Amino acid sequence: MRFSSFAVESGGVSAPGGQGPEVRVWGESDVLVVSAPLPGVLRVRLFPEARANALGFPRVGAKRSFALRPDLPGGVTLNAAELDDELLVIGGGLSLRLDRVSGAWRVSTGSGSTERVLVSAHGWSGEAPTQRPALDAERFNLRRTRLNLDAPDGAMYLGFGERVGPLDKRGMHLTFWNTDCFPHHTETDPLYVSVPFTTVLQEGRAHGVFVDEPWRMEVDVARAHPTELRWASSGPELDVYVLAGPRPADVLRRYADLTGYAPMPPLWALGAAQSRWGYRTADDLRAVIQGYRDRGLPLDSVYVDIDYMDAYKVWTVSRANFPDLRAFVKEAGAQGVKLVPIVDPGVKLEAGYDVYEEAARGDHLVRTARGDVLVGEVWPDPAVFPDFTRPEVVAWWAGRHKVFADAGIQGQWNDMNEPACFSLRQPRETEGKTLPYDARHGTRTHLEVHNAYANGMSEASRLGYAKFSPQIRPWVLTRAGYAGIQRHATVWTGDNTATWSHLALSLPMIQGLGLSGIPFAAADVGGFAGDTTGELLARWYQAAVGYAFVRNHAALGTADQEPWRFGEAVTDVIRAALGLRYRLLPHLYTLAQGATRTALPVMRPLALHWPADEDAAREDTQYLLGEGLLVAPVLRAGHRRRLVYLPAGRWAAVFNLAQFGPVHAGGQHVVADAPLDTLPLYLRAGTALPVTEPAPHTTSARWARLSWLVHADRAGFVGQLFEDAGDGPAGGRLTRLVGERQGARLTIRREAEGDIGSFEQRETLHVLGLGHVRAVQGAASFAYEDGVLRLTLPARWQTVTLDLDEDDEEPGEVDALPVD
Repeated sequence: MRFSSFAVESGGVSAPGGQGPEVRVWGESDVLVVSAPLPGVLRVRLFPEARANALGFPRVGAKRSFALRPDLPGGVTLNAAELDDELLVIGGGLSLRLDRVSGAWRVSTGSGSTERVLVSAHGWSGEAPTQRPALDAERFNLRRTRLNLDAPDGAMYLGFGERVGPLDKRGMHLTFWNTDCFPHHTETDPLYVSVPFTTVLQEGRAHGVFVDEPWRMEVDVARAHPTELRWASSGPELDVYVLAGPRPADVLRRYADLTGYAPMPPLWALGAAQSRWGYRTADDLRAVIQGYRDRGLPLDSVYVDIDYMDAYKVWTVSRANFPDLRAFVKEAGAQGVKLVPIVDPGVKLEAGYDVYEEAARGDHLVRTARGDVLVGEVWPDPAVFPDFTRPEVVAWWAGRHKVFADAGIQGQWNDMNEPACFSLRQPRETEGKTLPYDARHGTRTHLEVHNAYANGMSEASRLGYAKFSPQIRPWVLTRAGYAGIQRHATVWTGDNTATWSHLALSLPMIQGLGLSGIPFAAADVGGFAGDTTGELLARWYQAAVGYAFVRNHAALGTADQEPWRFGEAVTDVIRAALGLRYRLLPHLYTLAQGATRTALPVMRPLALHWPADEDAAREDTQYLLGEGLLVAPVLRAGHRRRLVYLPAGRWAAVFNLAQFGPVHAGGQHVVADAPLDTLPLYLRAGTALPVTEPAPHTTSARWARLSWLVHADRAGFVGQLFEDAGDGPAGGRLTRLVGERQGARLTIRREAEGDIGSFEQRETLHVLGLGHVRAVQGAASFAYEDGVLRLTLPARWQTVTLDLDEDDEEPGEVDALPVD
């Protein structure tokens, strides 16, 4: 038999942190280790040809994961039993059956008649290492360890990190190798962020598969073999996690339980941002800020690219361009604007430059296979590279953030951290503009840790701000990352282009990142490369209303694309889109806080909440903010209407949040009229949406003027609101607005947990879907007109009751009515 022996061990090195129960199974050459790190999660480590690859065979060594939470518990109890030629392992609510003859295995939930197979592996294999010379670049076998999983007919595969194409990646071949793409295209693969995690949808139920291997890896998603999901890694093992559902939201929560939840962003980072590679001086940024303020456009941050540095030397400031950085940060802050500088990992090799001298003295740099410091070129030339895969280097880089903290800077964007390298002084085998496969990161090769390089850089950023600015929530943006990056940074989709195809592409890319455990993600508004147009920029701002953050960013040498560059008519449309963004901030901020607890992304695909509806599951030209607000931007040039799919329920048109329009039954496509100044929005029955008034910039997330837009159904409605200072330590107040209908009476309650101190808050409700209202108790004032009830509420109110006509049905359609 292939697997002749097994052992149940109470504390194995395979478990997270090196502790926890596991079942180890082995045969003549291969080893398989099973553990359950969390309820609903089964881990299967596969070691084909382990006798040739592992000196301690049949034992295997501990593994340091770049993805897993460092505080992950030790695991749950496992039971193992022999059943003829099978071995049954049960733990965490899941079971694994291993065919000890063929090596095939499957993971299931339930048992007997309720058993449901989640993952079925019918083949896994590996190759023994070759005996070629140590410095022979051809020794790298890039398809070394393989795993074939069944891909049932009709199953959809979502996620896999940053990808182009539709939400469902079935029929695609994907590579995990973070790559500097300038610019990327609608067919480009790979891109900047590698997350080998997929949520599988089949017949309305979901489960997840996460392969925790930072090595260069590929997955064929039922393309070459239409009934198989085929993984191939350059490393000696495959570390597979199977995550139970049954809902997509359950899979995301389990993945975050495993790899960590995203931290809460500061409120200001959700406001409007302006950036450009080409803003060189403090005066350039002053002009940008003044341009926004003169035109009544909201602005919360300006980003500054590589030109603020002295000769592209990281952690320096050009005195010519920024004579007094601290004074400028304070000056911009007085206008409600934060400064966000770029940080690149390449360190200029220059004698006397303190960053380089410290790195060399501390042995913090990546080396060649021969042991020399690896030297390349990025913006600085020559450049060397910190080894962020080692904890001591992360700690050293964190200490360099003092220069930003001293200047009052509260956030940064980490760029070029795939890592990008334009050329090498010691040419070796490379794949793309990066370091060679055989570069050394301590005892590891670059081939193994390349994809995880950016995680350590962003971890250092967060540690640096925690050390030097503990009173703030730092804003850390990253271009590259691996699984677990959400613990450290927000992701943007890199160097896109000013084309309609890239506007449309941004939605499935961001939604795919959200389904890969990265709840905060966005694309550059207007496009980075190439020249945008007024229509494209206006439509992009509308589409970006639900991005996790909104940054207009353009490349050096492209046409100016600040919001006022295309005439007053376009500026008016963009002003309205930004005003809509700021009105939605209470809802967006609440979604952000929810992401830190549930891992549900800010921008959500319809598949997340309607996985059994095939039309919804495949829709990627529109998105949800929460479960009840649907956004359907226009994504094509010259179009003034679009087709919108509405899932189950009843949906009221609330275009631009300026009017209650027709109410549509769900489960159908409808046509939305959308002239250039119109963003189609739909509010689902049963939803209460918190909004506020537009403002020049954010202040705190204690909303002095708050309105609830409510679409009631026959049972009532529910909404949530999170409020706090908008920055600083965790805390705050979570309020639930609950409407419950019993017969002819609707009771509206305000239920709050937590405290944010006392402040004056004026609160109003605008309620659609009630039919005729006969009486109201508990409101300061009310009016009912043409199907909409408007309530003005007293301070610190708790309950309002409404007497309705019991037989009234929700109106099928109402005239356009103001909602504020």
